Parts: sequence; structure tokens; C-alpha cells
Amino acid sequence: MILIKVLNFLLKLFIGLFLCGLIIGIAGYAHYSKDLPDVATLKNVKLQTPMQVLSKDGEIIAIFGERRRTPLRYDKIPPIVINAVIATEDARFHEHFGIDPIGIVRAMYVGLKQKGFSQGGSTITQQVAKNFFLTPEKSITRKVKEMILAIRMEKELSKEEIMTLYLNMINFGSRAYGVAAASYTFFGKTPDQLTVDEAALLAGLPNAPSAYNPISHPERALTRRNWVLGRMLDQSYITQAEYYEAIRKPLGASYHSPQIEFSAPYVAEMARQFMYDKFGENAYTDGYKVYTTISKTDQIAATETVQKHIIDYDIRHGYRGAEKVLWQPNETQWDFEQIHQTLNKYICYVGICPAVVMTSSDKEATAVLSDKSNITIAYENMKWARPFISDTRQGAYPRKVSDTIKAGQLIWVKKTGDNWELSQIPAVNAALVSLDSDNGALKAIVGGYDFNLSKFNRATQAIRQLGSNIKPFIYTSTLEQGLTMATLLNDAPIVRSAGSAIWRPKNSPPTYAGPLRLRIGLGMSKNVMMVRALRTVGIDYAATYLERFGFPKENISHNESLALGSASFTPLQVARAYSVITNGGYLITPYLIEKIEENDGNGVIYQHQPLIACHNCADDEIIAESTPASLANVKSESNINEEPDKENLKADDNLVLPNINTDNRNTDIMPKYAPHTVNSGIAFIMKDGLRSIVFGGSDWQGTAWRAKELGRKDVGGKTGTTNSSKDVWFSGFGGNIVTTVWMGFDDHRRELGRTFRAEAGAVTANPIWVDYMKVALKDVPVIEDVKPQNVISVTIDQKTGLLPQSGSKKMSEYFIKGTEPTTYAIQEVGTEVTDSEGNTSELF
Repeated sequence: MILIKVLNFLLKLFIGLFLCGLIIGIAGYAHYSKDLPDVATLKNVKLQTPMQVLSKDGEIIAIFGERRRTPLRYDKIPPIVINAVIATEDARFHEHFGIDPIGIVRAMYVGLKQKGFSQGGSTITQQVAKNFFLTPEKSITRKVKEMILAIRMEKELSKEEIMTLYLNMINFGSRAYGVAAASYTFFGKTPDQLTVDEAALLAGLPNAPSAYNPISHPERALTRRNWVLGRMLDQSYITQAEYYEAIRKPLGASYHSPQIEFSAPYVAEMARQFMYDKFGENAYTDGYKVYTTISKTDQIAATETVQKHIIDYDIRHGYRGAEKVLWQPNETQWDFEQIHQTLNKYICYVGICPAVVMTSSDKEATAVLSDKSNITIAYENMKWARPFISDTRQGAYPRKVSDTIKAGQLIWVKKTGDNWELSQIPAVNAALVSLDSDNGALKAIVGGYDFNLSKFNRATQAIRQLGSNIKPFIYTSTLEQGLTMATLLNDAPIVRSAGSAIWRPKNSPPTYAGPLRLRIGLGMSKNVMMVRALRTVGIDYAATYLERFGFPKENISHNESLALGSASFTPLQVARAYSVITNGGYLITPYLIEKIEENDGNGVIYQHQPLIACHNCADDEIIAESTPASLANVKSESNINEEPDKENLKADDNLVLPNINTDNRNTDIMPKYAPHTVNSGIAFIMKDGLRSIVFGGSDWQGTAWRAKELGRKDVGGKTGTTNSSKDVWFSGFGGNIVTTVWMGFDDHRRELGRTFRAEAGAVTANPIWVDYMKVALKDVPVIEDVKPQNVISVTIDQKTGLLPQSGSKKMSEYFIKGTEPTTYAIQEVGTEVTDSEGNTSELF
């Protein structure tokens, strides 16, 4: 009887406790369920994924974002990785309903024993819930919420979806989030290439990414990996043979930087800045893929060419000396720790690295690098280092190594082949812009020698005087006013007085040939002829006309020095302007971003639709004026301030990166044409004139003759050199590619100077252009320009530009209809007389 009473009591107690527990559970569930997020949002969750900047053919240029992550679909995650994770983190993953009671009991037991909940006993589902919805704090409240969310997730999501979220979300250390990023970061592989031991290593990292990091703690990582392999064996995910094979393997992990196909830092920074301006911090986390117009082949060629010619310039101007002197020859040598601490403060720039000289003799010097390796510099690899005296003077070449390199000096060195050479960080800089003249797509941009040395993008931000590079545009304005390529202009000195000031523009070199055709004046870059041409149309007309090429009016000078290139523009603005001449008169807009893709499955959110040049359109809207300007009328007056305000000069103002609207995903596929700003006939004639600068005439040589090395007939361009050679330029075209090159010092006061010859556009910038265009034009077909209907070809007298007489030297010249010559050249006839002694001479 007593036993029955005890049993009844216990039964009632159990039922009471159960009901109390049930009530408490329901109440707790109701309480903790309040304000919990909807787990259904995980079906469309956006994982924090870095932004990728890519070339037009899909090769990665740069990655921006704190977290490296490449999300994968479930079917792209190999089973060996999934099994390793389940064995390590959640053995009953496929059986439980979001929480694992056995794991909970174990965690409670440990928590009570340690008087604190240091162990979670969390399932993979709970970990996903915690990482997406909760804080990382360790408390009963958070644990209850985590369990509730996990149960809901199991009802809403499949096991595959939960596992996919986990393996794409979890932190593996070293900024690698998700198994794809971890696989590459530690092994340089994609997940499908992982071996059993590598999968086990990764599976063991999420529990404590820092403590088990295989780079910083290899011994701990090896122990953890082997423990995971044991778990995989216990649960029959691998065989005994696979276990023994895997456990014998070395760790095999090493750090792999994000996979960059090729470097284009100035391009990447332009894209990054634009995306940040448009999307803010989300640009770095929402997984955007930004496809640029840049060609890998062209960009690499541009970068290497610019760097090579900068170094060539720097070498021929002499050695500026050691970066720093650590100790003098009569002082105690520094210990190696001091030396390495100093070296570690410096980095390498384009392969030019710091070194400290330890010994120096007649034939060689020894030095130590920042990695503590020792190198030797032989005389042959430093004999170029004649002392730099000034931009225009260099000393004698050294006769022995110790004349230049001394112990205790911190110097710069570069490895070429198997040899180490003395080098130096260049002080000069350069920029290159290359684009498709038909639509404005940028093919290559180089903003300087090294982005790490200077992030200032000279291609788009450096506003520099143009020199003779401006002449084709002013000459084009004179063609608009009726001058022709056959018009004679006097190549003779000019002196202009303005009060006490005297202006004497000079040719370079200062030689003069009398009356010459405009084509020759352009081809030989005759300054005084350019001034006279400007006077025929007037300063204000020519200055306003420059705006047709996209030049900002704020940058344009309004005085006669405009003819000599006193106006200042960026290389990108110049390349755009030359495109107008090349494409038939259309003002295209350069652009860098081809398209932008989202990472959430929405695909392309922006596709650029460029304004293109129309080669088959009628030329009705722009008609050339056929009334010739008077060469006797000097129109030099200007009602506008002569020099632009330097504070208001414009660079590119979102020229390359326009304000796109990503909300409108429906792009118009119909072609849209760029504004037609220059008559096609005039553009055709000026383009032909630019070819003459390369190929010259029967008895004269153009300043850009080096471009003949390309072996193409469809190339042309113009050199440019400013006063004292502070800026040198070359801009030109080949096929449908227009490229502008600039070189100079960031300090506007410095001159490029001279060595054995003066630095100038023809000898300094033109070779950069040629070397780049050899690569850029390799697969570009030669273009045969179609002559516009308003252009005719007329045979003229080479000397006068008029119609030829019998016996005259003849040539063919292009004219806008109505501007061709109508009179014949006067043929001079000499009269000989003979004196009494039989000597003959001309009477006149």
C-alpha cells in the first residue's frame, strides 16, 4: 500500500513537473520568440562578398573588401568537405531537428561543473542562426533564442540549404570567409581540388580560427587536423587506409594572396572610387563585379612601356646618390639587427628594392637585402651611374665601383636576369591613355610609375601645358575658316611689342625657311607659322573652337601663346580630342566601366551604352565655311581674360565614370551617336595631315618619323614640347586606337632638361607611344579611310600650293570643295647674259 502511494505521488509529481515545465517552456518560447527575425530571409540572404574589378575579358584586376569570400552552390561543394565538417562540428546533422539534445546535455553538464557556459554544444544549424541573427555573447538568453531560430530554420530550409549557408558564411581565419576563400587562401586551390587531409584541416579551423591557423600556429593546426581525421574515420567517412595516408602528410598550408590576374592599380582605384560613391560601404560587401573596358594585353604593355622609359630617362640623367648614409667609412659598422630594422621601413617599387652596402672595392660591392640575403653588384651593373649635377648636366662615368658605392650607404638595387644592378627610384613621371576612338572605351591607363609610390593619377588628374600637341586643333579651326593644307604661311621670325614687353615666338630648332605650305608647317611643327595661322581666324574664334574637341573652356588661354600650347589639359582630355579628328568629327565620351553585375542572382544591373561615331551618317549639320580667311588681317584681339584662372582649371569631372542609374535595368540596345562637332571633311584632311607628321614629304621629314617603325600606313600623330621642356607629349592614332603619352615632373618648376640631346616630345614621348602601339595594334586591321563627299583631291604645285604649270614639282592635296586653288603657279624664267670675257650669269 505504501509503495502504491509512493508511486502515485511520484507520478503526480512527474506530471506536475512536466506540466510546469511545459508551461514554462511555452511561456519561455513565447517570451524569447518576440522580435526574433524571420528565418525565411535566409533563402535570399546576401553574404558579405568583396567587390571584384575585372578586365573586359573577365580577368581579375583587383579585389576590394575586408572579407574574402566566393559563395558556392551546394552542388559545387565536394562531399569530402561536407563530411569533414559534419564529423567535426555536428555528427547528427542529418538526424536532428535543429538542436541536438545530447549536445545540450553535455554543454549543461560542463557549464554547471565550470560554473559558466563555456561550451556551446551547438549544431551547424544553431551556428548559422547565431552568425546571421544573434550576437556572439555566451548567455542562456542568447542560447535559447539560438535554439528557437534553429528549430524554425529546419522547418523553413532544407539540410542542403543550411549546410550551404554554413560553408559560405563561416570564418576560417586570415580574412577567409567560406570554404572557397579558405581553400584558396591556405592551399591556392578550388574546393574540388582539395585532398582528404586538406579538407580535414579546413574543417578544424572554424572552432578557433586564430588558435588553429596553419600559418601562425602550424603545430596546433596539425594536431587539430589529425583529430578531425580521427573523427572522420570513426564515422566511416574515410577508410583506415585513407586515414593512414592522410595523417602522414605534412601540413602543406601556405598563404596565398587574392588571385589577381594582372595589376592595373590606377584603373582599379578609379573603379573603386566610383563604386564607393555610388553604393557606399556596401560596395565592399555586396559582391559586385565591375567589368572594365581595359584589355589585359594592352594594359600590361602600357604599364611596362611607361615604366621602362621612365627608368631609361632616369638612368641617362645620372645617379642622384644613396638614399641614406647609415654610417661613414671611418665609423663603426651597424650590427645586422639595426640594418634589418632600417631596411624593413622601406618597400620595393617595380622590382627596385632597398639594400645596405657592406663592402666596396674597385670591381664590386656587396650589400644585404631586407630578407637578409647577400648580393654582389659588379662594375658592369653600375657603370651607368655618372653623377647627376642638374637636369641639364651630368658628371663623368665612374671608373670603379667605390667611386660611387660606399659601405654604410642605403641604396636601391634591381635584379635583371641573374645580376643585381644599382638603381634608384625615379623622380620623373609619365602617363598614358589609350582608347577606342569610335566609342570611347578605354583600353589602357597608366597614371604614373608606381601606384604605391604615388596614387596621383596623372592620366586623368594632371593638368599640364600642351605645347605643340595643340596645333592640330587650332589648324583645324583655320580649315573651318577656309585655309587649306596648301595655304602658304611665312616661316619667318615674329616680334610683337606690347608696351615695354616684347614677344618673340621661336621655332625649335630656331631655323626658318620662308613661305611654306600649311601641311609642312604642321609636319615640321613650325611655331611661327602656327602663330600666323591663329591670327588669320582670331584668338577668340580659335579658343572657342577648341571646345568642339571637349576641352573645357576654363582651361583655354586667350592670347597668341595659345598657338604654342600655353593651355593646360589632362592626358585623357587630349586623347579624347584627338579621337574627334580620328573618327570623322564625333565627340565621343571616354568610359571605363562596361557593366556591373550583382552577386545575388540579379545579373547585370548596369550595361554601358556608349555614344559612338557614325561613319555612315550624312554631314548635313556641319558645313565648312568656304570663304577663305584673309592672311593679311590679323585678328589677335581678345575680350576675355588672357590666362585662365589656375584655381578653376578642370580635370575630368566624372568624364570616365558618369552618374549611372542602376535602378533602370532595361538598356536601350539601339546605337546612339556622339555629337558631331567637326565637319567630317575637315577631320579627314587634318587626319591626313597628322599622317604627314610621320611620313613627311618628298623633301622634308616630319617630327614623328619614329612612328614609321610600326610599318603601317594608317598611323599619325603630333609631338609636343613646352617651354624649357617641362612637359613632353605625343598623341596619335593607328587603326581605331588613339593614344596620348605625357612625361614630366610633378614639380612644375623642373625641366626635363637634356643629356646628349635635349628632351622633347619627338625623342622622349614618341618612343613610349611607338613601343606601346606595337602591342596595341598587333591584331588591329589597317584602316583605309573613305573620303567624304565634300572632299576632293587636286594636283598642286609643291612650292606654291597653286595649280601646277608644266615642269612644276607636283603632288596631290585634299581640299574641301570650294577651297581648292583656281590659279596657276607662276613659273619663273631666268635670262642669262654673257660678258666680254665669256662669263654667264642670271640677269635677275
